[in-house]
Amino acid sequence: MSFTQKLQELNERKRQSEAGGGEERLAKQHAAGKLTARERIELLLDPGSFVELDQFVTHRCTDFEMDKQKFLGDGVVTGYGTVNGRTIFLFSQDFTVFGGSLSGAHATKICKVMDLALKAGAPVVGLNDSGGARIQEGVESLGGYAEIFWRNTQASGVVPQLSVVLGPCAGGAVYSPAITDFIFMVDQSSYMFVTGPDVIKTVTHEDVTKEALGGAETHAEKSGVTHFVRPSETECLKTVRELLAYLPSNNLDTAPRSDSKDPLDRPCVEIAKVVPDSPNKPYDMLGIIRDVVDDGQFLEVHGGYAKNLVVGFARLGGKSVGIVGNQPNHLAGCLDIDASVKGARFVRFCDSFNIPLVTFVDVPGFLPGTQQEYGGIIKHGAKLLYAFAEATVPKLTVITRKAYGGAYDVMASKHIRADFNFAYPTAEIAVMGPEGAINILYRKEIAAAEKAGKLAEERTRLADLYRKTFANPYKAAELGYIDEVIVPEETRRRLITGLRTLEGKRERGPSRKHGNIPL
Repeated sequence: MSFTQKLQELNERKRQSEAGGGEERLAKQHAAGKLTARERIELLLDPGSFVELDQFVTHRCTDFEMDKQKFLGDGVVTGYGTVNGRTIFLFSQDFTVFGGSLSGAHATKICKVMDLALKAGAPVVGLNDSGGARIQEGVESLGGYAEIFWRNTQASGVVPQLSVVLGPCAGGAVYSPAITDFIFMVDQSSYMFVTGPDVIKTVTHEDVTKEALGGAETHAEKSGVTHFVRPSETECLKTVRELLAYLPSNNLDTAPRSDSKDPLDRPCVEIAKVVPDSPNKPYDMLGIIRDVVDDGQFLEVHGGYAKNLVVGFARLGGKSVGIVGNQPNHLAGCLDIDASVKGARFVRFCDSFNIPLVTFVDVPGFLPGTQQEYGGIIKHGAKLLYAFAEATVPKLTVITRKAYGGAYDVMASKHIRADFNFAYPTAEIAVMGPEGAINILYRKEIAAAEKAGKLAEERTRLADLYRKTFANPYKAAELGYIDEVIVPEETRRRLITGLRTLEGKRERGPSRKHGNIPL
């Protein structure tokens, strides 16, 4: 065979691999409103940067006449490329080949890029579109999933891992995304569930659609499994690129800086308009966050879930930061089970990858009620406390208004080793709010006022007295728990100065294998 013939053979093999399951199945993928595995890679990566690996791999199964059905690549495209000029490794499952099902060979291809990513110190992005384990291979496919899970665990906290669910993701297939750092889904075309609607109907007699059971909206708002939902695959992959721009390539690197022209000492003039005079009136914490960060750009994470706590990424002085903030617009900003778990997971991610934490506090306490207590608010609330206390990255805290009770301690207080703690003059730092406190402190006065028919006036007077005496930032400042009471318009300048001061921060805890977070 001549060199030209060998070259023709190579090109023909590449053509066959790139054809996936064939024109008919590719057309069916498009008819379902979905992109192909390779089209997704093109959208995600910088143009012309993709290098494919294991293009000619095929499965090894001979049962059920599978030896007569072989496709080059075996249902997954793997390799590496760049996003915004930085290397990432990725795999993209091809639903046109055996429904994207996972075989032993398919799993080996994924494991190879994960191993390379760990060696190279680069993020891993998985584009998931799979019917699950390939039944014809039995335990070999299950073993393949377990090999992936093990690598997900080894890579956790070492390189960022992102899972993009672009079709079905069922059974064992859901656990790899669950271990990764962030999950993306597309509305009306992405699904995740351990058992599908048919199995549920058989076992529990419940009728449920796959959208209601495991659609993007369900996981964004009810279960909290997914972090980002977008209306199309194009928008979803665009958000993946946006998130990667905030993250370092690995736990030893720093995140890339931006070239924002936003002045470092720009006054935050909108904050005074956002925070109301009344301590009981709600407001949108996002208004404060966007006024403070570079160019008003804030990438919110988990935006549809546990809305009483806001988390996400932004930049201050060009440097990536993780933002955590109570949201007074929802449940008055109280911490509950869902918010605690959401916040703890985010804080631990930022700490793993050396991303400083900026916390905006307006919290009246933990949400009361039997549902919360029976659900384990003690244990789940402790997760957020543990995460903040464990974090050794620079931690800056701004108390905008209320900081009551144990929730004050939990939200990156000085006592759990936040580095710089600021407060606005509107801050109220106390064991509890005035309305509850006066019932304990002024029982006799309240009883006398009730007899005299002047209860409302007396309660107002006593609440104002308590607020003036205790519910303000100055007692905490006297004790050194607040480093500085600042004017709101100075927030941006103070935070950027604090971050620069803490750039060389080094903090080591006691020697141990790992702590035991209250899971």
